[in-house]
Amino acid sequence: MIDLGAARKNAAGIRLALSSRHSGLGAAFDDLLKLDEAHRALLKEVEDMRSRRNALSQEIGKAMASKDEAKATDLKASVAELKARMTDKEASLLGSEKRVRAAAMNLPNIPHESVPVGKDETENPVVRVFGEQPRFDFKPVDHQGVGERLGALDLKTGVKLAGARFALWRGPGARLIRALGNFLLDRHAANGYTEVHPPYLALPEVLEGTGQLPKFEADMYKTVHADGGKTSELYLISTSEVVLTNMVREEILSADKLPMKLTALTACFRQEAGSYGKDVRGVIRNHQFDKVELVWITRPEDSPSALEQLTRDAAGTLEALELPHRVVLLCTGDMGFAARKTYDLEVWMPSEGKYREISSCSDCSDFQARRMSSRFRREPKGAPELVHTLNGSGVAVGRLAAAIFENNQRADGSVLIPRALVPYFGADRIAVP
Repeated sequence: MIDLGAARKNAAGIRLALSSRHSGLGAAFDDLLKLDEAHRALLKEVEDMRSRRNALSQEIGKAMASKDEAKATDLKASVAELKARMTDKEASLLGSEKRVRAAAMNLPNIPHESVPVGKDETENPVVRVFGEQPRFDFKPVDHQGVGERLGALDLKTGVKLAGARFALWRGPGARLIRALGNFLLDRHAANGYTEVHPPYLALPEVLEGTGQLPKFEADMYKTVHADGGKTSELYLISTSEVVLTNMVREEILSADKLPMKLTALTACFRQEAGSYGKDVRGVIRNHQFDKVELVWITRPEDSPSALEQLTRDAAGTLEALELPHRVVLLCTGDMGFAARKTYDLEVWMPSEGKYREISSCSDCSDFQARRMSSRFRREPKGAPELVHTLNGSGVAVGRLAAAIFENNQRADGSVLIPRALVPYFGADRIAVP
């Protein structure tokens, strides 16, 4: 959530920055400022009434002490009338506060000044490129074709079990998914990340804390269950960023705990609302997939350098697996809701002749921390400050397997296993059965 106090002081700059993300956001920001102005006026009115009530109460005490019953009676009548008006005003104030919060919760983060202005992914500058694109003396098959030929990927059974956009990995495919997950976790643990095995279900306020709710509820899988006669809601996580970041929800950390570096391998669940007709083949856009996530909790001044390191950590996994890829800096029109700056890692997919996203690494500044009330103290008795949060895929396991299938396929239909992965997989290739 954006800082309303800072927004009031620099309304023109914030309006321009938000408009660079989407043309309609400038007007939405103006609406928020109007709601906020009306709310603060109402708050002052209520506070004045409370002050008046307190003053009258003191006068009543004085009148009663001096045994001036007539004056005390008149003052009590004034207090009763004031309280009746205050009840309505305080109810209006509560509604006003909710409207301001709702409007603020639907505005994205403010782009960092180093983020290029652009309308969509076509205007994302390439930062660096790694590896050479493989050359084949045959027409490369897409990862679905490779996986089916190897008996490793079974989409038909996945659909039979759960419907469209669910995949079933079997035999060498299931073993590859397991090997990749272990390889990624071991690598990140060696880089100083603490491994976490979190819940796959989260409370609504947890999703709200990282920005998935209320903006992206259509993408979430929701469960409703009864417990002791009470009905409650839980959401399946769309990424373990949700639960890892919220580990510091409503906490005040000591400065020596920062930075916190967390990693987890979890299943992720997304409805992919609005993606009908996109990437219908294979595992690029599934409703359930495995992903290793990286999360940093830092001091404000450390988050820019942390983003660079987090991105290097994610890219390092692709380098170790010898997969050609590139790093792009997202422009303002292509960034995610909570991010102020984002690098995407895109791996080369030979069947398509283009790079596809496999990781997204973002600095969210204090945007999520403000929603979660996550703070730290520089000194034991110092004033609490908001932490900064960062997250990145380290990386998406299914897409990684798909990239290995496509880049390492051979004319005989087999697939070579990257050298760094052989100890985890137990063989140097997957052969056609």
